[in-house]
Amino acid sequence: MTAVTVWNEYRHEREGGRAAEVYPDGIHATIAEFLDERGFDVRTATLDEPEHGLTEEVLEGTDVLTWWGHEAHDEVRDEVVERVRERVLDGMGLVVLHSGHFSKIFRRLMGTTCDLKWRDEGETERVWTVEPGHPIADGVAESFEVPETEMYGERFDVPAPETLVFASWFEGGEVFRSGCCYRRGAGRVFYFRPGHETYPVYHQPEIQQVVANAVSWAGPVDGPTPSFGRSADPPERE
Repeated sequence: MTAVTVWNEYRHEREGGRAAEVYPDGIHATIAEFLDERGFDVRTATLDEPEHGLTEEVLEGTDVLTWWGHEAHDEVRDEVVERVRERVLDGMGLVVLHSGHFSKIFRRLMGTTCDLKWRDEGETERVWTVEPGHPIADGVAESFEVPETEMYGERFDVPAPETLVFASWFEGGEVFRSGCCYRRGAGRVFYFRPGHETYPVYHQPEIQQVVANAVSWAGPVDGPTPSFGRSADPPERE
């Protein structure tokens, strides 16, 4: 069973207002609930816990980490970011959601600014499945609509995805690469754009299906452990 840690900075929801109405127990609780219903072994972690809830022990027991953050990216301690990065390179999967594009961990893994255009006016988004044979697209329609959301537009300053699974169109005319797959070391990374703290995007069945598929895809594979450094015993001489 895939062990998933759902991470959330958990600030907007505790400040009241619309975010608290849409996600009264936090975005992490909503994501954890639908992943648990799909058979994953789920725990949650939040910014204000000791070590942000991402101790070495927690990460060692995590196959896939999902990440949601927005207003407190700079409060994530660099040593915790490095701890997560090392685990990704060792094979832990990472699923970065919506405004997590500006998280320290995603920017460090991408090596770019990860900047973009945005506009928050509750516009409609149409998400197109552009790689229907990919495991993350399993059970997802050719396209689906997010009725109200924040717009993200190109240019999205990330490396070219190894696989682009989804692309989005917004009623203002912008387009966006909204489902991007990467590999970093032995780990798999997926960025998924839809989501917001004041819109019920994570309650939407299509979004839940994609996130669950991404978690399944990003899990570690049972491959060989590579060796590095000077090779004193070439295999052909054994």
